[in-house]
Amino acid sequence: METSSNSNDLLPILLRDRTVRLRVTSESHDYFFHTYFHHYVKHQTAPFQKEMLALAEDDALRTVAVTAFRGSAKSTIMNLSYPLWAILGRPQKKFILIVGQTQQQARQHLKNIKDELERNDVLKGDMGPFREEEDEWRNSSLVISNCGARIMAVSVDQSVRGLRHGPNRPDLIICDDIEDLASVKSREGRDKTYGWVKGELLPAGDQQTKIVFIGNLLHEDCLLKKLQREITGKTLQGVYREYPLLTVEGACIWPGKYPDAAAVEAERKRIGDEAAWHREFLLHIVSDADRVIHPEWIKRYEAVPANDHPEYQFSATGVDLAISLNDSADYTAMVSAKVVGYGDRLRIYILPEPLNARLTSLETYDAAKLTSKTIGKSEGDHHLFIEEVGYQKSLIERLAYDGFLAEGIKTMQQDKRARLAMVSHLVQNGTVLFPKKGAEKLITQLLGFGCERYDDLADAFAILLMGAMQYVSHEQPCYLIRIDTSYFRRNRWGL
Repeated sequence: METSSNSNDLLPILLRDRTVRLRVTSESHDYFFHTYFHHYVKHQTAPFQKEMLALAEDDALRTVAVTAFRGSAKSTIMNLSYPLWAILGRPQKKFILIVGQTQQQARQHLKNIKDELERNDVLKGDMGPFREEEDEWRNSSLVISNCGARIMAVSVDQSVRGLRHGPNRPDLIICDDIEDLASVKSREGRDKTYGWVKGELLPAGDQQTKIVFIGNLLHEDCLLKKLQREITGKTLQGVYREYPLLTVEGACIWPGKYPDAAAVEAERKRIGDEAAWHREFLLHIVSDADRVIHPEWIKRYEAVPANDHPEYQFSATGVDLAISLNDSADYTAMVSAKVVGYGDRLRIYILPEPLNARLTSLETYDAAKLTSKTIGKSEGDHHLFIEEVGYQKSLIERLAYDGFLAEGIKTMQQDKRARLAMVSHLVQNGTVLFPKKGAEKLITQLLGFGCERYDDLADAFAILLMGAMQYVSHEQPCYLIRIDTSYFRRNRWGL
């Protein structure tokens, strides 16, 4: 970055006069950054970077989530300059946690701050003295003695309950890239990070604690996307910002560093990996090449047609059975749908809240019966499609004996991926529609198939569609209308 004109005009005075410097930089993170970290500023400061500096200044914000392209200076602003301004400047923070994905990464964040305090003479003179400590949990920390403040480095999954610096609980928490491609690959990994943040990290602060998340978009269900949904949905007070290098119109948001299209293209070629370019610089959540279902294929519906809809065909449920009730075992899954329309209007409406639980054989039988009676238009209207293999045949026979339309689906020894691939075109072309709410786990398994620990819902989905397409009518039937002519015969002569 390069300093703005206002900063350039005032910078010599700030560097020369400590009294003026402390007064001005105390109120402005912008001036603080351009004064103490001017050696990082190589290009003209961009508006989005000014906004990040302002987000740090805003004391009313309790949560700030920022995703920005690689090399955008987000870590320099939010994880290097901001903690020091928060101590020396107006916020007067006393206990700051710097969170990394691993302890090594967290310590590196702290080392970057320490190096500035050691080598930056102006900063050292204004903030020093300081000392480095390590507590009984091997948490590395810096103590800024003349401010009575501490900056501590911790890692994800580390216990932070009860942490204090004197009477102070953490009053500023900064999380920098606490997820990576490996940790977001499975739902279990994503939920683990989210659970730690909500259950361990946030309670470590108090009502006045500010928490900042910075990173990149690695998955549709990564921590930053979850925070975005919560902030947008007003369940979490805060702001979410995305800063891709290029806008939707193709304009570069940092012209100081990338003055023209040729400079952007040179950066793209330097990266040399198209997936990495889209993910790290354009903030696109990249679909892996081995995905069966892609996120852009998912289409939603507002409301599912009623059973008396004139083009209603039938309803159905795909069943994927699990035999074990162990904690590590698969789940029994039942995914239901209504088939409506003909020809180009054919739509398969996936119903919300599919069953996904560990059930005994009797519980599975009862659940299948209840589903059939609840969803179907009539007793002979709802199909139950169950993979015809091994012990599952007994459930098919029992349901059929009791009068339900239970049918075995022969998978011809295809694996789960092949089964899902067989029906994936129905999702891609918009024949299959999903509810706006209530199918989140199903969609997660479909998008992350092969990476998610569990795939029971995805397999039940595939079985449902394999069975349903055998009964789908593509042409609307013609109905013969019988007219009672007896009236006309009786009244032929006006009788």
